[in-house]
Amino acid sequence: MDGLLRYFLGQFVRRGSMTFTTANGTTFTCGDGTGRPVSVRFMTARTERRILLNPELALGEAFMDGTFVVEDGSIADTLAILFDQPEMVPRWARLQWWLRYFARHIRQFNWRGRARDNVAHHYDLDGRLYSLFLDADKQYSCAYFETPDMSLDDAQLAKKRHLAAKLLIGRGARVLDIGSGWGGLGLYLAEMTGADVTGITLSTEQLGVANARAAEKNLTRSAKFLLEDYRDIPGSFDRIVSVGMFEHVGVGFYETYFRRCAELLSDDGVMVLHSIGRSTGPDVTSPWVTKYIFPGGYIPAVSEVIPAIEKAGLLVCDIEILRLHYAETLQAWRERFMARREEAVRLYDERFARMWEFYLAASEMSFRKQNLMNFQIQLTKRQGVVPNTRDYIAQEEARLRGVEQRQQPRLQLAGE
Repeated sequence: MDGLLRYFLGQFVRRGSMTFTTANGTTFTCGDGTGRPVSVRFMTARTERRILLNPELALGEAFMDGTFVVEDGSIADTLAILFDQPEMVPRWARLQWWLRYFARHIRQFNWRGRARDNVAHHYDLDGRLYSLFLDADKQYSCAYFETPDMSLDDAQLAKKRHLAAKLLIGRGARVLDIGSGWGGLGLYLAEMTGADVTGITLSTEQLGVANARAAEKNLTRSAKFLLEDYRDIPGSFDRIVSVGMFEHVGVGFYETYFRRCAELLSDDGVMVLHSIGRSTGPDVTSPWVTKYIFPGGYIPAVSEVIPAIEKAGLLVCDIEILRLHYAETLQAWRERFMARREEAVRLYDERFARMWEFYLAASEMSFRKQNLMNFQIQLTKRQGVVPNTRDYIAQEEARLRGVEQRQQPRLQLAGE
Protein backbone atom coordinates (compact mmCIF):
# COMPACT_ATOMS: atom_id res chain seq x y z
CA MET A 1 0.00 0.00 0.00
CA ASP A 2 2.84 2.40 0.79
CA GLY A 3 4.22 2.01 -2.71
CA LEU A 4 0.82 2.67 -4.30
CA LEU A 5 0.34 5.79 -2.20
CA ARG A 6 3.77 7.11 -3.09
CA TYR A 7 3.18 6.48 -6.80
CA PHE A 8 -0.31 7.92 -7.15
CA LEU A 9 0.18 10.88 -4.85
CA GLY A 10 3.52 11.61 -6.51
CA GLN A 11 1.76 11.67 -9.90
CA PHE A 12 -0.89 14.08 -8.62
CA VAL A 13 0.99 16.48 -6.30
CA ARG A 14 3.37 18.31 -8.65
CA ARG A 15 3.26 21.78 -7.06
CA GLY A 16 4.01 22.79 -3.49
CA SER A 17 5.54 20.63 -0.79
CA MET A 18 3.51 17.97 1.02
CA THR A 19 4.95 15.28 3.26
CA PHE A 20 2.84 12.17 3.82
CA THR A 21 3.22 9.67 6.66
CA THR A 22 1.47 6.36 6.07
CA ALA A 23 -0.29 4.17 8.62
CA ASN A 24 2.86 2.00 8.62
CA GLY A 25 5.06 4.98 9.49
CA THR A 26 6.63 5.42 6.03
CA THR A 27 7.31 9.06 5.12
CA PHE A 28 7.66 10.60 1.65
CA THR A 29 7.38 14.10 0.18
CA CYS A 30 5.65 15.15 -3.05
CA GLY A 31 5.73 18.36 -5.06
CA ASP A 32 8.32 20.79 -6.39
CA GLY A 33 9.30 22.17 -2.98
CA THR A 34 7.71 25.60 -3.44
CA GLY A 35 5.49 27.39 -0.96
CA ARG A 36 4.68 26.59 2.65
CA PRO A 37 5.40 22.92 3.42
CA VAL A 38 2.58 20.83 4.87
CA SER A 39 2.75 17.47 6.63
CA VAL A 40 -0.17 15.03 6.89
CA ARG A 41 -0.66 11.53 8.30
CA PHE A 42 -2.91 8.62 7.37
CA MET A 43 -3.99 7.01 10.62
CA THR A 44 -5.34 3.74 9.18
CA ALA A 45 -4.76 1.52 6.16
CA ARG A 46 -8.50 1.69 5.45
CA THR A 47 -8.25 5.46 5.07
CA GLU A 48 -5.42 5.04 2.58
CA ARG A 49 -7.47 2.59 0.50
CA ARG A 50 -10.57 4.77 0.55
CA ILE A 51 -8.70 7.90 -0.52
CA LEU A 52 -7.08 6.03 -3.40
CA LEU A 53 -10.42 4.58 -4.51
CA ASN A 54 -12.59 7.70 -4.10
CA PRO A 55 -10.45 10.74 -3.20
CA GLU A 56 -13.11 13.44 -3.72
CA LEU A 57 -15.41 11.87 -1.13
CA ALA A 58 -13.01 10.05 1.18
CA LEU A 59 -10.58 12.89 1.94
CA GLY A 60 -13.25 15.03 3.59
CA GLU A 61 -14.72 12.06 5.43
CA ALA A 62 -11.31 11.00 6.71
CA PHE A 63 -10.64 14.51 8.01
CA MET A 64 -14.04 14.53 9.73
CA ASP A 65 -13.33 11.14 11.31
CA GLY A 66 -9.83 12.08 12.45
CA THR A 67 -8.15 9.41 10.32
CA PHE A 68 -6.49 11.96 8.03
CA VAL A 69 -4.57 14.37 10.26
CA VAL A 70 -2.72 17.56 9.36
CA GLU A 71 0.41 17.59 11.54
CA ASP A 72 2.15 20.67 10.17
CA GLY A 73 -0.11 23.40 8.83
CA SER A 74 -3.89 23.46 8.63
CA ILE A 75 -6.53 21.80 6.48
CA ALA A 76 -6.73 25.10 4.58
CA ASP A 77 -2.98 24.92 3.85
CA THR A 78 -3.41 21.30 2.77
CA LEU A 79 -6.28 22.04 0.41
CA ALA A 80 -4.47 25.08 -0.98
CA ILE A 81 -1.81 22.65 -2.27
CA LEU A 82 -4.20 19.92 -3.41
CA PHE A 83 -6.48 22.38 -5.24
CA ASP A 84 -3.54 24.05 -6.98
CA GLN A 85 -2.39 21.02 -8.98
CA PRO A 86 -2.23 20.95 -12.80
CA GLU A 87 -5.00 18.33 -12.89
CA MET A 88 -8.13 19.25 -10.96
CA VAL A 89 -9.20 15.60 -10.73
CA PRO A 90 -6.60 12.86 -10.12
CA ARG A 91 -6.21 10.63 -13.17
CA TRP A 92 -7.27 7.52 -11.31
CA ALA A 93 -10.57 9.22 -10.32
CA ARG A 94 -11.63 10.38 -13.80
CA LEU A 95 -14.00 7.46 -14.39
CA GLN A 96 -15.89 8.40 -11.23
CA TRP A 97 -16.09 11.99 -12.48
CA TRP A 98 -17.69 10.86 -15.73
CA LEU A 99 -20.19 8.66 -13.90
CA ARG A 100 -21.17 11.59 -11.70
CA TYR A 101 -21.44 13.87 -14.72
CA PHE A 102 -23.86 11.58 -16.53
CA ALA A 103 -25.93 11.14 -13.37
CA ARG A 104 -26.04 14.81 -12.39
CA HIS A 105 -29.55 15.48 -13.77
CA ILE A 106 -30.90 12.73 -11.52
CA ARG A 107 -29.04 13.97 -8.45
CA GLN A 108 -30.24 17.53 -9.12
CA PHE A 109 -33.85 16.68 -9.92
CA ASN A 110 -35.14 19.13 -7.34
CA TRP A 111 -38.91 18.87 -7.37
CA ARG A 112 -40.74 20.86 -4.70
CA GLY A 113 -40.54 18.35 -1.87
CA ARG A 114 -36.94 17.49 -2.55
CA ALA A 115 -35.97 21.16 -2.85
CA ARG A 116 -37.49 21.83 0.59
CA ASP A 117 -35.66 18.86 2.12
CA ASN A 118 -32.38 20.01 0.58
CA VAL A 119 -32.78 23.49 2.04
CA ALA A 120 -33.68 22.13 5.48
CA HIS A 121 -30.52 19.99 5.49
CA HIS A 122 -28.29 23.07 5.45
CA TYR A 123 -30.28 26.16 6.38
CA ASP A 124 -32.41 24.80 9.22
CA LEU A 125 -29.41 24.09 11.41
CA ASP A 126 -29.16 25.78 14.79
CA GLY A 127 -29.16 29.52 14.07
CA ARG A 128 -26.37 30.04 16.61
CA LEU A 129 -23.99 28.19 14.26
CA TYR A 130 -24.25 30.88 11.57
CA SER A 131 -23.81 33.62 14.15
CA LEU A 132 -20.36 32.20 14.84
CA PHE A 133 -18.94 33.33 11.50
CA LEU A 134 -21.35 35.50 9.48
CA ASP A 135 -21.53 39.30 9.62
CA ALA A 136 -24.07 41.06 11.85
CA ASP A 137 -26.68 41.07 9.05
CA LYS A 138 -26.28 37.30 8.44
CA GLN A 139 -25.41 37.65 4.77
CA TYR A 140 -24.61 34.09 3.67
CA SER A 141 -23.31 34.87 0.18
CA CYS A 142 -20.38 36.54 -1.54
CA ALA A 143 -19.49 39.96 -0.15
CA TYR A 144 -18.33 42.85 -2.35
CA PHE A 145 -14.90 44.14 -1.33
CA GLU A 146 -14.60 47.65 -2.73
CA THR A 147 -11.16 47.92 -1.10
CA PRO A 148 -8.75 45.16 0.01
CA ASP A 149 -8.85 46.24 3.66
CA MET A 150 -12.64 46.37 3.91
CA SER A 151 -14.21 44.59 6.88
CA LEU A 152 -16.62 41.72 6.27
CA ASP A 153 -19.59 43.73 7.57
CA ASP A 154 -18.78 46.68 5.33
CA ALA A 155 -18.24 44.40 2.32
CA GLN A 156 -21.62 42.73 2.86
CA LEU A 157 -23.27 46.14 3.08
CA ALA A 158 -21.48 47.09 -0.16
CA LYS A 159 -22.89 43.93 -1.79
CA LYS A 160 -26.46 44.92 -0.90
CA ARG A 161 -25.83 48.47 -2.12
CA HIS A 162 -24.31 47.21 -5.40
CA LEU A 163 -27.31 44.98 -6.09
CA ALA A 164 -29.77 47.73 -5.22
CA ALA A 165 -28.01 50.10 -7.61
CA LYS A 166 -28.31 47.60 -10.48
CA LEU A 167 -32.00 47.07 -9.74
CA LEU A 168 -32.85 50.81 -10.09
CA ILE A 169 -35.64 50.59 -7.54
CA GLY A 170 -38.14 53.41 -7.17
CA ARG A 171 -40.27 54.10 -4.10
CA GLY A 172 -43.26 51.76 -3.97
CA ALA A 173 -41.80 49.30 -6.48
CA ARG A 174 -42.90 45.69 -6.02
CA VAL A 175 -39.75 43.63 -5.39
CA LEU A 176 -39.45 39.84 -5.21
CA ASP A 177 -36.42 38.40 -3.39
CA ILE A 178 -36.06 34.73 -4.40
CA GLY A 179 -34.15 32.93 -1.68
CA SER A 180 -34.38 35.69 0.91
CA GLY A 181 -32.29 34.04 3.65
CA TRP A 182 -32.50 35.75 7.03
CA GLY A 183 -34.03 38.79 5.38
CA GLY A 184 -31.07 41.15 5.28
CA LEU A 185 -31.25 42.12 1.61
CA GLY A 186 -35.02 42.43 1.56
CA LEU A 187 -35.02 44.66 4.65
CA TYR A 188 -32.26 46.79 3.15
CA LEU A 189 -34.22 47.32 -0.07
CA ALA A 190 -37.42 48.18 1.81
CA GLU A 191 -35.66 50.62 4.13
CA MET A 192 -33.26 52.26 1.70
CA THR A 193 -35.51 52.54 -1.37
CA GLY A 194 -39.05 52.51 -0.01
CA ALA A 195 -39.89 49.41 -2.04
CA ASP A 196 -42.61 46.88 -1.23
CA VAL A 197 -40.56 43.69 -0.79
CA THR A 198 -41.72 40.07 -0.79
CA GLY A 199 -39.06 37.54 0.17
CA ILE A 200 -39.49 33.81 -0.31
CA THR A 201 -37.52 30.98 1.28
CA LEU A 202 -37.89 27.25 1.87
CA SER A 203 -36.19 27.42 5.28
CA THR A 204 -38.52 27.62 8.29
CA GLU A 205 -35.58 28.75 10.44
CA GLN A 206 -34.76 31.65 8.14
CA LEU A 207 -38.41 32.57 7.69
CA GLY A 208 -38.95 33.07 11.40
CA VAL A 209 -35.85 35.22 11.78
CA ALA A 210 -36.64 37.37 8.73
CA ASN A 211 -40.20 38.19 9.82
CA ALA A 212 -39.04 38.87 13.37
CA ARG A 213 -36.45 41.32 12.07
CA ALA A 214 -39.07 43.04 9.91
CA ALA A 215 -41.26 43.48 13.01
CA GLU A 216 -38.32 44.86 15.02
CA LYS A 217 -37.70 47.47 12.37
CA ASN A 218 -41.41 48.34 11.94
CA LEU A 219 -41.18 47.24 8.30
CA THR A 220 -43.91 44.60 8.24
CA ARG A 221 -45.99 46.67 5.81
CA SER A 222 -43.15 46.99 3.30
CA ALA A 223 -41.21 43.73 3.84
CA LYS A 224 -42.88 40.36 4.23
CA PHE A 225 -41.32 36.92 4.00
CA LEU A 226 -43.09 33.75 2.92
CA LEU A 227 -42.38 30.02 2.97
CA GLU A 228 -42.83 29.57 -0.76
CA ASP A 229 -41.29 27.87 -3.78
CA TYR A 230 -40.31 30.13 -6.69
CA ARG A 231 -42.52 28.00 -8.93
CA ASP A 232 -45.65 28.82 -6.91
CA ILE A 233 -45.38 32.49 -5.92
CA PRO A 234 -48.23 34.53 -7.48
CA GLY A 235 -48.25 38.11 -8.66
CA SER A 236 -46.36 40.53 -10.87
CA PHE A 237 -43.20 42.32 -9.73
CA ASP A 238 -41.34 45.39 -10.94
CA ARG A 239 -38.01 44.02 -9.71
CA ILE A 240 -36.70 40.52 -9.00
CA VAL A 241 -33.47 39.76 -7.18
CA SER A 242 -32.00 36.38 -6.31
CA VAL A 243 -28.77 35.98 -4.35
CA GLY A 244 -27.17 32.63 -3.57
CA MET A 245 -30.29 30.63 -4.42
CA PHE A 246 -29.72 29.66 -8.05
CA GLU A 247 -27.08 27.12 -6.97
CA HIS A 248 -29.96 25.05 -5.51
CA VAL A 249 -32.20 25.06 -8.61
CA GLY A 250 -30.60 22.10 -10.39
CA VAL A 251 -29.41 22.05 -13.98
CA GLY A 252 -32.59 20.35 -15.19
CA PHE A 253 -34.75 23.22 -13.91
CA TYR A 254 -32.93 26.22 -15.37
CA GLU A 255 -35.50 26.76 -18.10
CA THR A 256 -38.34 26.40 -15.57
CA TYR A 257 -36.67 28.95 -13.31
CA PHE A 258 -36.15 31.65 -15.93
CA ARG A 259 -39.56 31.12 -17.56
CA ARG A 260 -41.17 31.61 -14.17
CA CYS A 261 -39.10 34.75 -13.59
CA ALA A 262 -40.19 36.07 -16.99
CA GLU A 263 -43.82 35.44 -16.07
CA LEU A 264 -43.43 37.27 -12.75
CA LEU A 265 -41.47 40.25 -14.11
CA SER A 266 -43.40 43.28 -15.38
CA ASP A 267 -42.79 44.51 -18.92
CA ASP A 268 -40.61 47.38 -17.63
CA GLY A 269 -39.06 45.26 -14.89
CA VAL A 270 -35.45 44.52 -14.01
CA MET A 271 -34.03 41.32 -12.54
CA VAL A 272 -30.57 40.73 -11.08
CA LEU A 273 -29.30 37.19 -10.53
CA HIS A 274 -26.28 36.74 -8.24
CA SER A 275 -24.82 33.23 -8.23
CA ILE A 276 -21.64 31.25 -7.88
CA GLY A 277 -20.41 30.14 -11.28
CA ARG A 278 -17.72 28.17 -13.09
CA SER A 279 -15.24 29.69 -15.52
CA THR A 280 -14.34 26.48 -17.34
CA GLY A 281 -17.59 24.92 -18.50
CA PRO A 282 -20.04 22.34 -17.11
CA ASP A 283 -18.85 20.12 -14.28
CA VAL A 284 -20.16 18.09 -11.34
CA THR A 285 -20.69 18.80 -7.67
CA SER A 286 -18.16 17.32 -5.27
CA PRO A 287 -19.61 14.10 -3.83
CA TRP A 288 -18.55 15.21 -0.35
CA VAL A 289 -20.40 18.51 -0.73
CA THR A 290 -23.47 16.70 -2.05
CA LYS A 291 -23.51 14.24 0.85
CA TYR A 292 -22.74 16.57 3.75
CA ILE A 293 -23.32 20.20 2.81
CA PHE A 294 -25.61 20.96 -0.15
CA PRO A 295 -27.63 17.96 -1.36
CA GLY A 296 -29.07 18.68 -4.80
CA GLY A 297 -26.77 21.67 -5.25
CA TYR A 298 -24.80 22.52 -8.38
CA ILE A 299 -22.65 25.48 -9.40
CA PRO A 300 -23.40 26.36 -13.04
CA ALA A 301 -21.13 27.43 -15.82
CA VAL A 302 -22.24 30.67 -17.46
CA SER A 303 -22.55 28.69 -20.70
CA GLU A 304 -25.29 26.61 -19.04
CA VAL A 305 -27.21 29.65 -17.82
CA ILE A 306 -27.37 31.87 -20.91
CA PRO A 307 -29.28 29.39 -23.13
CA ALA A 308 -32.01 29.05 -20.49
CA ILE A 309 -32.27 32.85 -20.25
CA GLU A 310 -32.60 33.13 -24.02
CA LYS A 311 -35.32 30.47 -24.18
CA ALA A 312 -37.31 32.35 -21.52
CA GLY A 313 -37.33 35.48 -23.70
CA LEU A 314 -35.30 37.57 -21.27
CA LEU A 315 -32.61 40.02 -22.39
CA VAL A 316 -29.16 40.12 -20.81
CA CYS A 317 -28.30 43.76 -20.11
CA ASP A 318 -25.18 43.35 -18.00
CA ILE A 319 -22.90 40.61 -16.69
CA GLU A 320 -20.33 41.27 -13.97
CA ILE A 321 -17.82 38.66 -12.85
CA LEU A 322 -16.67 38.85 -9.22
CA ARG A 323 -13.48 36.80 -9.21
CA LEU A 324 -11.84 36.64 -5.79
CA HIS A 325 -14.52 38.37 -3.73
CA TYR A 326 -15.89 35.05 -2.48
CA ALA A 327 -12.43 33.76 -1.63
CA GLU A 328 -11.98 36.77 0.64
CA THR A 329 -15.46 36.28 2.09
CA LEU A 330 -14.79 32.63 2.85
CA GLN A 331 -11.44 33.39 4.41
CA ALA A 332 -13.16 35.83 6.76
CA TRP A 333 -15.83 33.22 7.57
CA ARG A 334 -13.20 30.53 8.17
CA GLU A 335 -11.11 32.73 10.45
CA ARG A 336 -14.19 33.74 12.43
CA PHE A 337 -15.34 30.13 12.71
CA MET A 338 -11.93 28.92 13.88
CA ALA A 339 -11.83 31.66 16.53
CA ARG A 340 -15.10 30.31 17.95
CA ARG A 341 -14.72 26.67 16.98
CA GLU A 342 -15.27 25.35 20.50
CA GLU A 343 -18.74 26.88 20.49
CA ALA A 344 -19.56 24.86 17.36
CA VAL A 345 -18.36 21.72 19.14
CA ARG A 346 -20.69 22.48 22.03
CA LEU A 347 -23.60 23.06 19.64
CA TYR A 348 -22.99 19.79 17.79
CA ASP A 349 -19.80 17.74 18.24
CA GLU A 350 -16.17 17.50 17.19
CA ARG A 351 -16.94 15.67 13.95
CA PHE A 352 -19.41 18.37 12.91
CA ALA A 353 -16.84 21.08 13.67
CA ARG A 354 -14.28 19.28 11.50
CA MET A 355 -16.88 18.99 8.73
CA TRP A 356 -17.57 22.73 8.83
CA GLU A 357 -13.86 23.52 8.95
CA PHE A 358 -13.28 21.37 5.86
CA TYR A 359 -16.29 22.91 4.09
CA LEU A 360 -15.13 26.50 4.58
CA ALA A 361 -11.51 25.73 3.68
CA ALA A 362 -12.42 23.71 0.58
CA SER A 363 -14.84 26.37 -0.60
CA GLU A 364 -12.27 29.12 -0.19
CA MET A 365 -9.61 27.22 -2.12
CA SER A 366 -12.07 26.41 -4.91
CA PHE A 367 -12.30 30.15 -5.55
CA ARG A 368 -8.68 30.98 -4.79
CA LYS A 369 -7.00 28.13 -6.66
CA GLN A 370 -9.52 26.72 -9.14
CA ASN A 371 -12.27 27.84 -11.49
CA LEU A 372 -15.05 29.25 -9.31
CA MET A 373 -16.24 32.87 -9.32
CA ASN A 374 -19.47 34.79 -8.85
CA PHE A 375 -21.54 36.38 -11.56
CA GLN A 376 -24.26 39.00 -11.49
CA ILE A 377 -26.55 38.98 -14.52
CA GLN A 378 -28.96 41.86 -15.08
CA LEU A 379 -32.07 40.95 -17.09
CA THR A 380 -35.05 42.76 -18.63
CA LYS A 381 -37.91 41.84 -20.95
CA ARG A 382 -37.32 44.60 -23.48
CA GLN A 383 -34.68 47.09 -24.62
CA GLY A 384 -34.29 50.56 -23.13
CA VAL A 385 -35.25 49.72 -19.55
CA VAL A 386 -31.80 50.41 -18.06
CA PRO A 387 -29.33 53.17 -19.06
CA ASN A 388 -26.94 52.62 -21.95
CA THR A 389 -23.79 53.02 -19.83
CA ARG A 390 -22.86 51.69 -16.39
CA ASP A 391 -22.31 55.13 -14.86
CA TYR A 392 -25.69 54.94 -13.15
CA ILE A 393 -24.45 52.13 -10.86
CA ALA A 394 -21.81 54.28 -9.16
CA GLN A 395 -24.20 57.23 -9.01
CA GLU A 396 -26.91 55.17 -7.35
CA GLU A 397 -24.40 53.63 -4.92
CA ALA A 398 -23.34 57.13 -3.88
CA ARG A 399 -26.97 58.11 -3.30
CA LEU A 400 -27.59 54.97 -1.24
CA ARG A 401 -24.54 55.67 0.93
CA GLY A 402 -26.13 58.96 1.87
CA VAL A 403 -29.40 57.23 2.77
CA GLU A 404 -27.49 54.66 4.83
CA GLN A 405 -25.78 57.38 6.84
CA ARG A 406 -29.14 58.96 7.67
CA GLN A 407 -30.58 55.56 8.62
CA GLN A 408 -27.48 54.26 10.45
CA PRO A 409 -29.08 53.68 13.90
CA ARG A 410 -31.83 51.55 12.35
CA LEU A 411 -29.28 49.55 10.33
CA GLN A 412 -27.42 48.76 13.54
CA LEU A 413 -30.65 47.55 15.13
CA ALA A 414 -31.21 45.17 12.21
CA GLY A 415 -27.93 43.43 12.86
CA GLU A 416 -28.39 42.92 16.58
